[in-house]
Amino acid sequence: MAKVKPVDRMPELVELMLVELGEDPERQGLRATPERVARALRELTDGYGVRPADVIAGAVFDQDYDEMVLVKDIPFYSLCEHHMLPFFGSCHVGYLPKGRIVGLSKIPRLVGMFAHRLQLQERLTKEIAEALNDELTPRGVGVVVEARHLCMEMRGVQKPGGQLITSCMLGTFRKDARTRGEFLELVRHN
Repeated sequence: MAKVKPVDRMPELVELMLVELGEDPERQGLRATPERVARALRELTDGYGVRPADVIAGAVFDQDYDEMVLVKDIPFYSLCEHHMLPFFGSCHVGYLPKGRIVGLSKIPRLVGMFAHRLQLQERLTKEIAEALNDELTPRGVGVVVEARHLCMEMRGVQKPGGQLITSCMLGTFRKDARTRGEFLELVRHN
C-alpha cells in the first residue's frame, strides 16, 4: 500500500499569521509569501531527523596523530527556539585525536546539522562537542561559539552588536588547563 504524504499545513498557517498581523495575504507582494516562508522554515530546520553518525558517515580514519586539530571560524545560522528569530556567528571546534581523525569537511557539516534546528546557543555548543566526542572518542574536545542574536537586537532590550560566547570543554580540554589555554589562544589568534 502506498504511503500517503501528509498535507503541508505550514503555508495555511503563515497565511493566518499574516491576517492576524493585519495584512492582506492577497496583496500582490504577499501572494506567494506563505509558500516561501514554509520553504524557508523547512530549509532552516532541516537538521531534525539527521544523526551525527550519518553526517560523519565513513569519514573517520585511523591515524597516528595526537596533536590538536582545530577548525575555526565556521559560519553558522540558526533560529532561537524562544522567538524563532535568527542568531548567527562563528563556531570553533578542536579535538585531540586518539588514533582516529575525521575528514575536515565533516566538522562544519556537524555544526550546520545542529544549527538547522530551533536552538539555544548553549545547547548548540554542547551538542556539537558531545557528538564529536561520541563519534571519535578522542582524548578531548573543545567548542567555542560566538553569535549575535536578533531577538536581543530587534526586540526586547534592542541593543545591537552584542555577542554571546559559549564554550564546552570535554576530556583533556576540561581537565588540563594548558590544553584548554592552547585551544583558546588558537581560537583568539587571527
